Amino acid sequence: MLTRKTKILLMKILSLFSVVRGYNIPIIVIAQYLSSIFILAPEKRALDVILDWRLFIIVFVSTLTIASGYIINNFYDSEKDLINRPNKSMLDRLVSQKTKLQVYFGLNFLATALAFIISFRAALFFSVYIFLIWFYSHKLKKYPIIGNLTASLLAVLPFFGILLYFKNFYHVIFVHATFLFLLILIREMIKDLENIKGDVANNYQTIPVRFGEKISKKLITVLTISTALPVYILIDKYDVGYMDIYFYISLIVMLFFLQKLWKSQTHDEYLQLHNILKSLIVAGVFSIVLIDPSVLIHGRTLLKI
Repeated sequence: MLTRKTKILLMKILSLFSVVRGYNIPIIVIAQYLSSIFILAPEKRALDVILDWRLFIIVFVSTLTIASGYIINNFYDSEKDLINRPNKSMLDRLVSQKTKLQVYFGLNFLATALAFIISFRAALFFSVYIFLIWFYSHKLKKYPIIGNLTASLLAVLPFFGILLYFKNFYHVIFVHATFLFLLILIREMIKDLENIKGDVANNYQTIPVRFGEKISKKLITVLTISTALPVYILIDKYDVGYMDIYFYISLIVMLFFLQKLWKSQTHDEYLQLHNILKSLIVAGVFSIVLIDPSVLIHGRTLLKI
C-alpha cells in the first residue's frame, strides 16, 4: 500500500507532467530526429545523425526550452484555464505557482548552459527563444493576429535551430516549414474559438473576441485553402517519395475540416476540430519516413551499404 506522502508526491509529479505537457515531448523529439534524417540532412547516414552528440544536445535543449515554455504559459493562463479547462486546471494546481517558477528558471538555466557546449551562437539562439516564449506568454498572446502568428512561429523555431546546425538551406525545407506553419496557425485560431469564454473573462483580445466568430472562421477558411499551395509545390516540384500520400490525404481531411468548421458552435465541437488538426500534425511527423522508406525496409540508407 502506498503511504499518503507517496500518493501526494505521485500526484504532484503527475501535475507537473500535465503542466509541461509531457505527452507532447516525445512527439517533438521524434519530429526533430526524423526531420534531421529525411529532410535537413538527407546526404548523411541516418546512423551518423542519430549518434551525433551535438544534435542530441540541441534536441535535448529544445525539449527543455519547450517544457519551460509550457510552464510559463500555464503560469500566466491559470485563471483562464479554470474556465476553459477546469479538470486539467485543478490537476495543474497541485503544484504551487512558486514551484512552477523554480522549475521554469531551472530548466532555462540548464538549457542555456548545455547550449554553450555546442557554441555561443547556439546559446544565444536558445536565450532569444526563451525570451520570446516569455514575452509571448506575458504580453503578445492577448493580442489578435500577433499572438497567433507568434505562437505558430515559436512552434516551428526549434526546427530552424537544427537547420542552422546542419546549414542546409534547401528550398524544399522552407516549403515543408510553410505547410507546418499554416497547420499550426490554423490550430491556434481554432484554440481561440475553443477558449472564447475564458478569453472574454480575462480580457484576452483574440480574433473571435475582438472581431467575432464569423470573421475568425473566414480567416481560418482562407488559411486552410492556402495549405493547398505548399502541398502542390511539394508534390509537383520536389521528390517527397511516398509522403505525397500523406499530402493527398491532408487535402481531403482539410475539406472535411472546413465543412465541420462552419457547422461548429460549441466548445466541444471546436475541440474536435482542434484534435483533427493535432492528429494531422502528428501523422505528418511519422509520415516523414515515407520520403525514403528504404531506411525502415532494409536499412540501406541507415548503413550506406
